Amino acid sequence: MPKTSRRFAPAEAAAPVGYTPPANPEAEQSVLGAILVRPEVMDRIADVIGPEDFYREAHGRIYQAMLDLYGRGEPVDLVTVSALLKERGKLEGVGGPVFLAGLSEQVGFATNAEYYASLVHDKSVLRRLLDCTQEIAAACLAPVENVADFLDRAEHQIFQVAESKVRPGFSPLSALVDTEIATLEAIWGRKDGSLTGVTSGFTDLDNYTAGFQASDLIILAARPSMGKTALALNIAFNAAYGRRRGAGQSIPPVPVAFFSLEMSKEQLVRRLLSSEGRVDASQIRRAAFLTGQEWTKLQEAAGILLDCPIYIDDTPAATVLDIRAKSRRLKADGKLGLVIIDYLQLMHGRPELSSREQQISEISRSLKGLAKELAVPVIALSQLSREPEKRERKRPQLSDLRESGAIEQDADVVMFIYRDEVYRKDSPDNQGIAEVIVGKQRNGPIGTVKMHFEAKFTRFDDLERDQAPEVY
Repeated sequence: MPKTSRRFAPAEAAAPVGYTPPANPEAEQSVLGAILVRPEVMDRIADVIGPEDFYREAHGRIYQAMLDLYGRGEPVDLVTVSALLKERGKLEGVGGPVFLAGLSEQVGFATNAEYYASLVHDKSVLRRLLDCTQEIAAACLAPVENVADFLDRAEHQIFQVAESKVRPGFSPLSALVDTEIATLEAIWGRKDGSLTGVTSGFTDLDNYTAGFQASDLIILAARPSMGKTALALNIAFNAAYGRRRGAGQSIPPVPVAFFSLEMSKEQLVRRLLSSEGRVDASQIRRAAFLTGQEWTKLQEAAGILLDCPIYIDDTPAATVLDIRAKSRRLKADGKLGLVIIDYLQLMHGRPELSSREQQISEISRSLKGLAKELAVPVIALSQLSREPEKRERKRPQLSDLRESGAIEQDADVVMFIYRDEVYRKDSPDNQGIAEVIVGKQRNGPIGTVKMHFEAKFTRFDDLERDQAPEVY
Protein backbone atom coordinates (compact mmCIF):
# COMPACT_ATOMS: atom_id res chain seq x y z
CA MET A 1 0.00 0.00 0.00
CA PRO A 2 1.46 3.42 -0.93
CA LYS A 3 2.49 5.59 1.98
CA THR A 4 0.42 8.75 2.10
CA SER A 5 2.19 10.42 5.01
CA ARG A 6 5.73 10.55 6.28
CA ARG A 7 4.74 12.03 9.65
CA PHE A 8 2.73 10.87 12.61
CA ALA A 9 -0.39 12.92 13.18
CA PRO A 10 0.38 15.82 15.58
CA ALA A 11 -2.92 15.11 17.33
CA GLU A 12 -1.49 11.77 18.43
CA ALA A 13 1.19 13.47 20.54
CA ALA A 14 0.59 14.54 24.11
CA ALA A 15 2.91 17.21 25.48
CA PRO A 16 4.40 16.50 28.90
CA VAL A 17 2.66 18.41 31.66
CA GLY A 18 4.55 21.23 33.38
CA TYR A 19 7.56 21.53 31.10
CA THR A 20 8.95 24.62 29.38
CA PRO A 21 10.00 24.17 25.74
CA PRO A 22 13.63 25.03 24.95
CA ALA A 23 13.79 28.72 24.10
CA ASN A 24 15.95 31.81 24.55
CA PRO A 25 13.68 34.89 24.42
CA GLU A 26 16.59 37.16 25.31
CA ALA A 27 18.56 35.96 22.28
CA GLU A 28 15.47 36.45 20.11
CA GLN A 29 15.09 40.04 21.28
CA SER A 30 18.81 40.63 20.86
CA VAL A 31 18.62 39.50 17.23
CA LEU A 32 15.70 41.84 16.51
CA GLY A 33 17.35 44.71 18.37
CA ALA A 34 20.65 44.21 16.53
CA ILE A 35 18.82 44.45 13.20
CA LEU A 36 17.15 47.71 14.23
CA VAL A 37 20.48 49.14 15.40
CA ARG A 38 22.54 47.84 12.47
CA PRO A 39 20.32 46.70 9.57
CA GLU A 40 23.38 45.45 7.66
CA VAL A 41 23.56 42.41 9.98
CA MET A 42 20.68 41.00 7.92
CA ASP A 43 23.30 40.08 5.34
CA ARG A 44 24.81 37.64 7.84
CA ILE A 45 21.74 36.15 9.50
CA ALA A 46 19.01 36.09 6.83
CA ASP A 47 20.06 32.57 5.82
CA VAL A 48 20.77 31.41 9.38
CA ILE A 49 17.29 31.71 10.89
CA GLY A 50 13.72 32.04 9.66
CA PRO A 51 10.57 33.38 11.34
CA GLU A 52 9.64 29.81 12.32
CA ASP A 53 12.77 29.58 14.48
CA PHE A 54 11.45 32.14 16.99
CA TYR A 55 9.66 30.70 20.01
CA ARG A 56 7.54 33.77 20.65
CA GLU A 57 5.08 34.33 17.85
CA ALA A 58 5.39 38.12 18.14
CA HIS A 59 9.14 37.88 17.59
CA GLY A 60 8.60 35.73 14.51
CA ARG A 61 6.15 38.24 13.02
CA ILE A 62 8.55 41.12 13.59
CA TYR A 63 11.38 39.19 11.98
CA GLN A 64 9.16 38.27 9.02
CA ALA A 65 8.46 41.96 8.43
CA MET A 66 12.19 42.68 8.59
CA LEU A 67 12.90 39.88 6.09
CA ASP A 68 10.26 41.20 3.71
CA LEU A 69 11.70 44.71 3.79
CA TYR A 70 15.21 43.32 3.35
CA GLY A 71 14.09 41.19 0.41
CA ARG A 72 12.58 44.20 -1.33
CA GLY A 73 15.74 46.24 -0.84
CA GLU A 74 13.98 48.74 1.43
CA PRO A 75 15.41 50.21 4.65
CA VAL A 76 14.96 48.08 7.77
CA ASP A 77 14.49 50.36 10.76
CA LEU A 78 12.01 51.19 13.49
CA VAL A 79 9.87 53.37 11.21
CA THR A 80 9.63 50.95 8.26
CA VAL A 81 9.10 47.85 10.40
CA SER A 82 6.36 49.58 12.42
CA ALA A 83 4.67 50.81 9.23
CA LEU A 84 4.67 47.36 7.62
CA LEU A 85 3.30 45.66 10.72
CA LYS A 86 0.60 48.33 11.02
CA GLU A 87 -0.29 47.84 7.36
CA ARG A 88 -0.73 44.13 8.04
CA GLY A 89 -2.78 44.74 11.18
CA LYS A 90 -0.12 43.09 13.36
CA LEU A 91 1.51 46.04 15.11
CA GLU A 92 -0.53 45.98 18.32
CA GLY A 93 -0.41 42.20 18.39
CA VAL A 94 3.39 42.20 18.65
CA GLY A 95 3.42 44.76 21.47
CA GLY A 96 2.98 48.06 19.65
CA PRO A 97 5.47 50.84 18.86
CA VAL A 98 6.70 50.98 22.45
CA PHE A 99 7.77 47.33 22.40
CA LEU A 100 9.53 47.76 19.05
CA ALA A 101 11.37 50.83 20.31
CA GLY A 102 12.47 48.92 23.38
CA LEU A 103 14.03 46.14 21.31
CA SER A 104 16.96 48.32 20.30
CA GLU A 105 17.78 48.67 23.98
CA GLN A 106 17.75 44.91 24.54
CA VAL A 107 20.74 44.13 22.34
CA GLY A 108 24.10 43.53 24.00
CA PHE A 109 26.38 44.15 21.03
CA ALA A 110 25.02 44.36 17.48
CA THR A 111 28.27 42.82 16.26
CA ASN A 112 27.24 39.60 18.06
CA ALA A 113 24.03 39.28 16.02
CA GLU A 114 25.27 36.17 14.21
CA TYR A 115 25.96 34.44 17.52
CA TYR A 116 22.55 35.43 18.89
CA ALA A 117 20.95 34.03 15.73
CA SER A 118 22.76 30.70 16.21
CA LEU A 119 21.36 30.49 19.76
CA VAL A 120 17.85 31.07 18.42
CA HIS A 121 18.30 28.42 15.75
CA ASP A 122 19.72 25.84 18.17
CA LYS A 123 16.74 26.21 20.49
CA SER A 124 14.43 25.89 17.49
CA VAL A 125 16.09 22.60 16.54
CA LEU A 126 15.66 21.29 20.09
CA ARG A 127 11.94 22.20 20.06
CA ARG A 128 11.45 20.40 16.76
CA LEU A 129 13.26 17.38 18.10
CA LEU A 130 11.12 17.46 21.23
CA ASP A 131 7.93 17.68 19.15
CA CYS A 132 9.15 14.86 16.96
CA THR A 133 9.99 12.53 19.85
CA GLN A 134 6.66 13.28 21.54
CA GLU A 135 4.80 12.35 18.37
CA ILE A 136 6.80 9.15 18.03
CA ALA A 137 6.32 8.26 21.71
CA ALA A 138 2.57 8.85 21.52
CA ALA A 139 2.31 6.84 18.31
CA CYS A 140 4.18 3.95 19.98
CA LEU A 141 1.30 3.65 22.46
CA ALA A 142 -1.25 3.31 19.67
CA PRO A 143 -1.70 0.09 17.65
CA VAL A 144 1.18 -0.32 15.17
CA GLU A 145 0.34 -2.56 12.23
CA ASN A 146 3.69 -2.45 10.44
CA VAL A 147 6.70 -1.93 12.71
CA ALA A 148 9.15 -1.64 9.79
CA ASP A 149 7.07 1.14 8.23
CA PHE A 150 6.72 2.78 11.64
CA LEU A 151 10.51 2.81 12.11
CA ASP A 152 10.99 4.25 8.62
CA ARG A 153 8.59 7.10 9.34
CA ALA A 154 10.18 7.77 12.73
CA GLU A 155 13.67 7.83 11.22
CA HIS A 156 12.50 10.18 8.47
CA GLN A 157 11.17 12.66 11.03
CA ILE A 158 14.47 12.63 12.94
CA PHE A 159 16.40 13.13 9.70
CA GLN A 160 14.20 16.11 8.84
CA VAL A 161 15.15 17.74 12.14
CA ALA A 162 18.82 17.00 11.48
CA GLU A 163 18.57 18.53 8.00
CA SER A 164 17.19 21.75 9.48
CA LYS A 165 20.47 22.15 11.36
CA VAL A 166 22.58 21.92 8.19
CA ARG A 167 22.75 25.23 6.31
CA PRO A 168 25.55 25.03 3.76
CA GLY A 169 27.20 28.25 2.69
CA PHE A 170 30.18 29.40 0.67
CA SER A 171 33.41 27.43 0.55
CA PRO A 172 36.64 29.38 -0.07
CA LEU A 173 38.35 28.50 -3.33
CA SER A 174 41.66 28.00 -1.51
CA ALA A 175 40.22 25.15 0.56
CA LEU A 176 38.51 23.60 -2.47
CA VAL A 177 41.72 23.68 -4.50
CA ASP A 178 43.73 22.09 -1.68
CA THR A 179 41.18 19.29 -1.32
CA GLU A 180 40.97 18.62 -5.05
CA ILE A 181 44.75 18.58 -5.50
CA ALA A 182 45.06 16.10 -2.61
CA THR A 183 42.44 13.88 -4.26
CA LEU A 184 44.12 14.03 -7.66
CA GLU A 185 47.54 13.43 -6.11
CA ALA A 186 46.28 10.25 -4.45
CA ILE A 187 44.89 9.04 -7.79
CA TRP A 188 48.05 10.04 -9.66
CA GLY A 189 50.10 7.76 -7.42
CA ARG A 190 48.00 4.71 -8.23
CA LYS A 191 48.44 2.34 -11.16
CA ASP A 192 44.90 3.10 -12.32
CA GLY A 193 45.73 6.79 -12.70
CA SER A 194 43.15 7.29 -15.46
CA LEU A 195 40.36 6.74 -12.93
CA THR A 196 39.11 9.58 -10.75
CA GLY A 197 35.85 7.82 -9.90
CA VAL A 198 34.34 4.40 -9.23
CA THR A 199 35.24 1.84 -11.88
CA SER A 200 32.64 0.19 -14.07
CA GLY A 201 35.05 -2.70 -14.47
CA PHE A 202 35.13 -2.19 -18.24
CA THR A 203 38.26 -0.60 -19.66
CA ASP A 204 36.75 1.18 -22.65
CA LEU A 205 33.81 2.54 -20.67
CA ASP A 206 36.14 3.77 -17.92
CA ASN A 207 38.22 5.50 -20.59
CA TYR A 208 35.14 7.57 -21.45
CA THR A 209 34.04 8.41 -17.93
CA ALA A 210 37.28 8.17 -15.90
CA GLY A 211 35.04 6.17 -13.57
CA PHE A 212 31.67 7.14 -12.14
CA GLN A 213 32.21 10.42 -10.33
CA ALA A 214 31.13 11.26 -6.79
CA SER A 215 27.89 13.31 -6.66
CA ASP A 216 26.97 12.35 -10.25
CA LEU A 217 23.59 10.96 -11.30
CA ILE A 218 24.11 8.35 -14.02
CA ILE A 219 21.12 7.11 -16.01
CA LEU A 220 21.43 3.66 -17.61
CA ALA A 221 18.51 3.27 -20.00
CA ALA A 222 17.34 0.67 -22.51
CA ARG A 223 14.34 -1.09 -23.96
CA PRO A 224 13.31 -4.35 -22.24
CA SER A 225 15.59 -7.41 -22.67
CA MET A 226 18.65 -5.36 -23.60
CA GLY A 227 20.49 -6.23 -20.38
CA LYS A 228 20.03 -3.26 -18.02
CA THR A 229 19.98 -5.32 -14.84
CA ALA A 230 22.77 -7.58 -16.10
CA LEU A 231 25.08 -4.62 -16.78
CA ALA A 232 24.14 -2.96 -13.49
CA LEU A 233 24.96 -6.14 -11.57
CA ASN A 234 28.24 -6.53 -13.46
CA ILE A 235 29.16 -2.94 -12.55
CA ALA A 236 28.17 -3.54 -8.91
CA PHE A 237 30.39 -6.63 -8.72
CA ASN A 238 33.34 -5.00 -10.47
CA ALA A 239 33.19 -1.96 -8.19
CA ALA A 240 32.77 -4.00 -5.01
CA TYR A 241 35.40 -6.59 -5.92
CA GLY A 242 37.83 -4.05 -7.32
CA ARG A 243 38.52 -5.46 -10.74
CA ARG A 244 38.74 -4.36 -14.34
CA ARG A 245 37.65 -7.32 -16.41
CA GLY A 246 39.51 -6.89 -19.67
CA ALA A 247 42.72 -5.66 -18.09
CA GLY A 248 42.65 -8.10 -15.17
CA GLN A 249 43.61 -5.08 -13.08
CA SER A 250 43.00 -4.76 -9.34
CA ILE A 251 41.76 -1.39 -8.11
CA PRO A 252 40.40 -0.16 -4.75
CA PRO A 253 36.98 -1.77 -4.08
CA VAL A 254 34.01 0.26 -2.90
CA PRO A 255 30.85 -0.83 -1.04
CA VAL A 256 27.73 -0.86 -3.23
CA ALA A 257 24.06 -0.39 -2.29
CA PHE A 258 21.83 -2.13 -4.83
CA PHE A 259 18.11 -1.28 -4.67
CA SER A 260 16.10 -3.75 -6.74
CA LEU A 261 12.47 -2.77 -7.19
CA GLU A 262 11.83 -5.42 -9.86
CA MET A 263 13.77 -8.59 -9.05
CA SER A 264 14.09 -10.37 -5.72
CA LYS A 265 17.42 -10.59 -3.93
CA GLU A 266 17.45 -14.34 -4.58
CA GLN A 267 17.13 -13.75 -8.33
CA LEU A 268 19.96 -11.23 -8.23
CA VAL A 269 22.24 -13.62 -6.37
CA ARG A 270 21.57 -16.32 -8.95
CA ARG A 271 22.46 -13.89 -11.70
CA LEU A 272 25.70 -12.98 -9.96
CA LEU A 273 26.56 -16.66 -9.53
CA SER A 274 25.80 -17.28 -13.20
CA SER A 275 27.85 -14.30 -14.35
CA GLU A 276 30.91 -14.88 -12.18
CA GLY A 277 30.84 -18.68 -12.40
CA ARG A 278 30.03 -18.71 -16.12
CA VAL A 279 27.24 -21.19 -15.52
CA ASP A 280 24.14 -21.07 -17.72
CA ALA A 281 21.44 -19.19 -15.80
CA SER A 282 18.76 -21.60 -17.03
CA GLN A 283 20.76 -24.49 -15.57
CA ILE A 284 20.93 -22.80 -12.18
CA ARG A 285 17.14 -22.59 -12.13
CA ARG A 286 17.14 -26.37 -12.58
CA ALA A 287 19.84 -27.09 -10.02
CA ALA A 288 19.22 -30.85 -10.03
CA PHE A 289 20.57 -31.01 -13.60
CA LEU A 290 23.86 -29.22 -12.91
CA THR A 291 27.00 -31.13 -13.78
CA GLY A 292 29.85 -31.65 -11.35
CA GLN A 293 31.94 -29.10 -13.23
CA GLU A 294 29.13 -26.54 -13.04
CA TRP A 295 28.81 -27.11 -9.28
CA THR A 296 32.52 -26.50 -8.89
CA LYS A 297 32.25 -23.24 -10.83
CA LEU A 298 29.31 -22.11 -8.69
CA GLN A 299 31.18 -22.84 -5.49
CA GLU A 300 34.20 -20.89 -6.72
CA ALA A 301 31.96 -17.97 -7.70
CA ALA A 302 30.25 -18.10 -4.30
CA GLY A 303 33.64 -17.88 -2.60
CA ILE A 304 34.43 -14.72 -4.57
CA LEU A 305 31.03 -13.14 -3.92
CA LEU A 306 31.33 -13.74 -0.17
CA ASP A 307 34.07 -11.10 -0.08
CA CYS A 308 32.08 -8.49 -2.03
CA PRO A 309 30.59 -5.58 -0.04
CA ILE A 310 27.32 -5.47 -2.00
CA TYR A 311 24.19 -4.67 0.00
CA ILE A 312 20.91 -5.62 -1.69
CA ASP A 313 17.50 -4.20 -0.82
CA ASP A 314 14.57 -5.62 -2.78
CA THR A 315 11.78 -3.61 -1.18
CA PRO A 316 9.14 -3.04 -3.89
CA ALA A 317 7.66 0.39 -4.63
CA ALA A 318 10.39 2.20 -2.69
CA THR A 319 10.35 5.98 -2.42
CA VAL A 320 13.30 8.35 -2.61
CA LEU A 321 12.94 8.83 1.14
CA ASP A 322 13.26 5.07 1.69
CA ILE A 323 16.39 4.92 -0.44
CA ARG A 324 17.86 8.03 1.16
CA ALA A 325 17.33 6.74 4.71
CA LYS A 326 18.86 3.33 3.99
CA SER A 327 21.76 4.82 2.04
CA ARG A 328 22.47 7.26 4.86
CA ARG A 329 22.76 4.38 7.31
CA LEU A 330 25.28 2.61 5.09
CA LYS A 331 27.20 5.86 4.62
CA ALA A 332 27.30 6.45 8.37
CA ASP A 333 28.75 2.95 8.81
CA GLY A 334 31.39 3.61 6.14
CA LYS A 335 29.76 1.11 3.80
CA LEU A 336 28.81 3.19 0.78
CA GLY A 337 30.71 4.15 -2.35
CA LEU A 338 28.08 3.57 -5.07
CA VAL A 339 24.28 3.44 -5.22
CA ILE A 340 22.43 1.52 -7.96
CA ILE A 341 18.63 1.65 -8.39
CA ASP A 342 16.77 -0.83 -10.62
CA TYR A 343 14.70 0.90 -11.84
CA LEU A 344 13.52 4.51 -11.74
CA GLN A 345 10.00 4.09 -13.12
CA LEU A 346 9.11 1.58 -10.39
CA MET A 347 9.78 4.10 -7.64
CA HIS A 348 6.80 5.70 -5.92
CA GLY A 349 6.37 9.45 -6.08
CA ARG A 350 4.19 11.70 -3.97
CA PRO A 351 0.53 10.82 -4.67
CA GLU A 352 -0.54 14.47 -4.48
CA LEU A 353 1.37 15.25 -7.68
CA SER A 354 -1.12 15.39 -10.52
CA SER A 355 0.71 13.33 -13.14
CA ARG A 356 3.21 10.51 -13.38
CA GLU A 357 5.48 12.81 -15.38
CA GLN A 358 5.59 15.23 -12.44
CA GLN A 359 6.36 12.36 -10.08
CA ILE A 360 9.21 11.09 -12.26
CA SER A 361 10.58 14.64 -12.52
CA GLU A 362 10.60 14.98 -8.74
CA ILE A 363 12.18 11.53 -8.31
CA SER A 364 14.88 12.44 -10.82
CA ARG A 365 15.69 15.72 -9.05
CA SER A 366 15.71 13.96 -5.69
CA LEU A 367 18.13 11.28 -6.89
CA LYS A 368 20.50 13.98 -8.08
CA GLY A 369 20.17 15.61 -4.67
CA LEU A 370 20.89 12.25 -3.04
CA ALA A 371 24.10 11.84 -5.05
CA LYS A 372 25.27 15.30 -3.95
CA GLU A 373 24.30 14.78 -0.33
CA LEU A 374 26.07 11.42 0.00
CA ALA A 375 28.96 12.39 -2.31
CA VAL A 376 28.75 9.08 -4.17
CA PRO A 377 27.71 8.24 -7.74
CA VAL A 378 24.09 7.14 -8.10
CA ILE A 379 23.23 4.91 -11.07
CA ALA A 380 19.51 4.77 -11.84
CA LEU A 381 18.24 2.34 -14.44
CA SER A 382 15.46 3.64 -16.64
CA GLN A 383 13.01 2.33 -19.20
CA LEU A 384 12.81 3.89 -22.64
CA SER A 385 9.66 4.81 -24.51
CA ARG A 386 8.52 2.75 -27.51
CA GLU A 387 9.85 5.31 -29.97
CA PRO A 388 12.90 3.22 -30.98
CA GLU A 389 10.53 0.44 -32.10
CA LYS A 390 8.88 2.85 -34.53
CA ARG A 391 12.11 3.90 -36.22
CA GLU A 392 14.13 2.08 -38.82
CA ARG A 393 17.26 2.95 -36.86
CA LYS A 394 16.59 1.38 -33.48
CA ARG A 395 19.48 2.83 -31.53
CA PRO A 396 18.10 4.90 -28.63
CA GLN A 397 18.57 8.62 -28.23
CA LEU A 398 18.00 11.14 -25.46
CA SER A 399 14.48 11.98 -26.58
CA ASP A 400 13.48 8.35 -25.93
CA LEU A 401 13.81 8.69 -22.15
CA ARG A 402 10.44 7.69 -20.81
CA GLU A 403 7.92 9.94 -19.03
CA SER A 404 10.08 12.97 -18.36
CA GLY A 405 12.57 15.26 -20.03
CA ALA A 406 13.72 16.12 -16.51
CA ILE A 407 15.70 12.86 -16.43
CA GLU A 408 17.97 14.09 -19.21
CA GLN A 409 18.28 17.50 -17.55
CA ASP A 410 19.12 16.18 -14.08
CA ALA A 411 21.53 13.45 -15.19
CA ASP A 412 25.26 14.07 -15.40
CA VAL A 413 25.70 10.98 -17.58
CA VAL A 414 23.14 9.18 -19.74
CA MET A 415 24.05 5.77 -21.14
CA PHE A 416 21.98 3.51 -23.38
CA ILE A 417 22.32 -0.22 -24.03
CA TYR A 418 21.66 -1.40 -27.56
CA ARG A 419 21.94 -4.95 -28.92
CA ASP A 420 21.27 -5.23 -32.61
CA GLU A 421 20.72 -8.99 -32.30
CA VAL A 422 17.47 -8.33 -30.43
CA TYR A 423 16.01 -6.86 -33.64
CA ARG A 424 18.03 -8.77 -36.24
CA LYS A 425 18.34 -12.28 -34.91
CA ASP A 426 19.58 -13.68 -38.24
CA SER A 427 22.52 -11.28 -38.56
CA PRO A 428 25.70 -13.25 -37.69
CA ASP A 429 27.88 -10.12 -37.46
CA ASN A 430 26.08 -8.73 -34.41
CA GLN A 431 25.66 -11.87 -32.32
CA GLY A 432 26.91 -11.34 -28.77
CA ILE A 433 27.73 -7.66 -29.39
CA ALA A 434 26.29 -4.95 -27.15
CA GLU A 435 26.71 -1.22 -27.54
CA VAL A 436 26.84 1.10 -24.56
CA ILE A 437 26.02 4.49 -26.01
CA VAL A 438 27.17 7.44 -23.91
CA GLY A 439 24.51 9.90 -25.06
CA LYS A 440 25.28 12.62 -22.54
CA GLN A 441 28.23 13.34 -20.30
CA ARG A 442 28.39 16.71 -18.61
CA ASN A 443 32.16 16.65 -18.21
CA GLY A 444 33.39 14.25 -20.85
CA PRO A 445 33.03 12.87 -24.38
CA ILE A 446 30.06 11.06 -25.84
CA GLY A 447 30.22 8.06 -28.13
CA THR A 448 29.76 4.30 -28.28
CA VAL A 449 31.57 1.51 -26.47
CA LYS A 450 31.17 -2.00 -27.84
CA MET A 451 31.13 -4.94 -25.45
CA HIS A 452 30.73 -8.67 -25.56
CA PHE A 453 27.46 -9.96 -24.05
CA GLU A 454 26.89 -13.58 -23.11
CA ALA A 455 23.15 -13.84 -22.55
CA LYS A 456 23.23 -17.29 -20.95
CA PHE A 457 25.62 -15.97 -18.30
CA THR A 458 24.00 -12.49 -18.13
CA ARG A 459 27.55 -11.20 -18.42
CA PHE A 460 29.21 -8.26 -20.17
CA ASP A 461 32.93 -8.20 -21.01
CA ASP A 462 35.35 -5.93 -22.83
CA LEU A 463 35.85 -6.69 -26.51
CA GLU A 464 39.28 -7.55 -27.80
CA ARG A 465 41.54 -4.52 -27.94
CA ASP A 466 41.57 -4.40 -31.75
CA GLN A 467 37.89 -3.37 -31.72
CA ALA A 468 38.24 0.21 -30.56
CA PRO A 469 35.28 2.28 -29.35
CA GLU A 470 33.83 5.03 -31.48
CA VAL A 471 34.44 8.52 -30.07
CA TYR A 472 32.74 11.66 -31.30
